[in-house]
Formats: sequence, C-alpha cells, structure tokens
Amino acid sequence: MSEAQAPRVPVDIAVSRADHTLTLSYADGTVHVLPAELLRVYSPSAEVQGHSPDQRQVVGGRRHVGIMDLEPMGHYALRIVFDDLHESGIYRWDYLWDLGCHREAYWEGYLADLAKAGKRRDP
Repeated sequence: MSEAQAPRVPVDIAVSRADHTLTLSYADGTVHVLPAELLRVYSPSAEVQGHSPDQRQVVGGRRHVGIMDLEPMGHYALRIVFDDLHESGIYRWDYLWDLGCHREAYWEGYLADLAKAGKRRDP
C-alpha cells in the first residue's frame, strides 16, 4: 500500500478582481485559473454541501460574484471571502487542486444542476 500523496500547495496565489478569478500556480509549472462563480457554488461549507450528498444546495444567481479577500488557514487551506458575503468555506489545498484539474467537469455539473433545479446563473 502506498503512502497518501501530500496535498499540492500553490507557490503563488493571485486574485483578479476584473476577471473574477483565482489563479493558483504550482512548483511543477501547473497553473489553475478558477472562476469565482465556480468556487462559490462548490464551496466546501456546510451551507452549500450540507452534511450528506442529498443535502447539497444548488446555488444559482452567482454569475457576477467576486472575491473580496483570501485568508490562509494554517498550512492546509484557504478561506475565500466572496462579495456576496459568503465566507464559511475552508478550501483545503487538495480540494482546490481537484477543482483545477477537473474544472470542466465541475462546470458542466454545475450547469446541469442549475437546469435540473430550474435556476439560473444570473441574479
């Protein structure tokens, strides 16, 4: 049995308020650009994720959400404060890596969830 891989920790983190994105750069040259909207609707907070998969909330109306602030959480995560005042999600490094690696699949899942719930991206 192999050891669990250590989480990928970014060497640089940048917010673009104009583009509403978070850019994570890694030592191996990998760069993930994540839209604030995607980060917000996939917030790891209990408010969004619930306490089980059937409690997950489909968050609509966040097309224009922005990032107001980033707060490091020790050496393991980042708290993102959004301009809709959501700030309860703790984004672990491995979760941000997964969002970046599978961004397109998450995005398609988000759009499908919105359609199924009868919600829209626009406020």
